[in-house]
Amino acid sequence: MNLPNKLTVMRMVLIPFMIFFYLASFIPYGIGKLVALVIFIVAALTDFVDGKIARSRNMVTNFGKFLDPIADKLLTTSLLLLLVADGTIFNPYGVIVAIIIISREFMVSALRLMAATRGTVLAADIWGKAKTMVQMIALPICAVYSYILTCGFNVAGWVVGTFMWLSYISIGLATVLTIISGVNYLVKNRHCLKEN
Repeated sequence: MNLPNKLTVMRMVLIPFMIFFYLASFIPYGIGKLVALVIFIVAALTDFVDGKIARSRNMVTNFGKFLDPIADKLLTTSLLLLLVADGTIFNPYGVIVAIIIISREFMVSALRLMAATRGTVLAADIWGKAKTMVQMIALPICAVYSYILTCGFNVAGWVVGTFMWLSYISIGLATVLTIISGVNYLVKNRHCLKEN
């Protein structure tokens, strides 16, 4: 349990707090959603920091390779489901996006488990990292849009419109990258599906 792995675990521990504050509608002026956004950003930054530390200090472990992507999935899918549930990403589009993203994560996790039975650890590739990076940008944009819609302040129409389109475009791009990275991961690691 070195420092990068501790940061990964901390990222997972922050998720329930993010969920609590996002749903804490009793906090006035939508402040709970802002707190949830800050928690998400802090947790996302630990993803960048733990990877950087692990590589620079030669602390890369199989535990980290396995747990780090799971922590990312838990963090991003938690906020995604919150955004879909409150209608920020409007339905049925939001539900379709959630199904695509979650299905991809289950598929990748299944491949990793199958590889692990053979003593192999499948690390994330460039497409998976690109998908994660875009999600980490798109979801906070959507969270800001959600805050604007619920804060109770008189926000200029152009600001609302700008964040609405930024939300839809960024989450759309994240969905496309999710599909591409999922197909690429499956094709590249299809040997894991073969019986010994």
